[in-house]
Amino acid sequence: MKRILITGAAGFLGSHLCDRFIKEGFFVIGMDNFITGDFKNIKHLENHPCFEFIEYDVTEYITIQNNLDYILHFASPASPIDYLKIPIQTLKVGSLGTHNLLGLAKAKKARLLIASTSEVYGDPLVHPQTEDYYGNVNTIGPRGVYDEAKRFQESITMAYHRFHGLETRIARIFNTYGPRMRLNDGRVIPAFIGQALRGEDLTVFGDGLQTRSFCYVDDQVEAIYRLLLSDYVNPVNIGNPDEITIKDFAEEIINLTQANQKIIYKALPIDDPLQRQPDISLAKELLNWSPKVNRKEGMQKTFNYFKNFSQEELFKSDHKDFSNHIKK
Repeated sequence: MKRILITGAAGFLGSHLCDRFIKEGFFVIGMDNFITGDFKNIKHLENHPCFEFIEYDVTEYITIQNNLDYILHFASPASPIDYLKIPIQTLKVGSLGTHNLLGLAKAKKARLLIASTSEVYGDPLVHPQTEDYYGNVNTIGPRGVYDEAKRFQESITMAYHRFHGLETRIARIFNTYGPRMRLNDGRVIPAFIGQALRGEDLTVFGDGLQTRSFCYVDDQVEAIYRLLLSDYVNPVNIGNPDEITIKDFAEEIINLTQANQKIIYKALPIDDPLQRQPDISLAKELLNWSPKVNRKEGMQKTFNYFKNFSQEELFKSDHKDFSNHIKK
């Protein structure tokens, strides 16, 4: 039985990856320090014979008993609210955490896939974004802590590949959504759905003409699985190229939830990307992959997940107190 370590295992995407690799016959070791993850995402695996969980901070030195065949590094704050509130921890998990996992992969002779992001492109001047575009990132802006953590993560991963011959893979992940997202974490989809279910007006930043492209989690997981088992070492865009403006998307949410709310507009945050659309030609060619779940279907599944939340959950602040995770 192949053994795989998945960091960020209690997070949205990490927990779905745990499910998929167990289904594929792997023994999964999940790791998370719950700085943004939630145990409820993996509670169903608590007593599974092919799952082991370790509560741990990957920015500390990592040891794993016995052999290890693969590592998926998905530990990182991924929403603006989180990485603006814990900027140093965001930088550390992308740098020190990645360095530790590269060292572990080298020691275990394991293949490592890192979760990079479309944010390495910043506010892009090229549209749609291709893997050979270097990006337009403000290194000292408030979003720079996340963008630069991921850019460094890619650089050190390629350095280990070139210098040590380590088997590495890089997934550049575009906006992904589905069940187990945190309701009020600041990302577009859970923010809109949460506002609709609470009877609040939907908040759109700027004029709403900025674009996003949303990929359903099952499609994302499928692509990551194929990329890990592929022979390609350079970055690969993984996302859904079906682009939509935020204003139009807000209208879709109102229609989906049958809410009677209106859209209100607020100032656009600093360095918020105006366009986001992946060119997935490389993923189609290398992985024989393209998204299968359209936005209407995916959003219905996501809404069905959230609409079962209790009133307490709907109105509970998701802005975590990170004090227990921050070293003084």
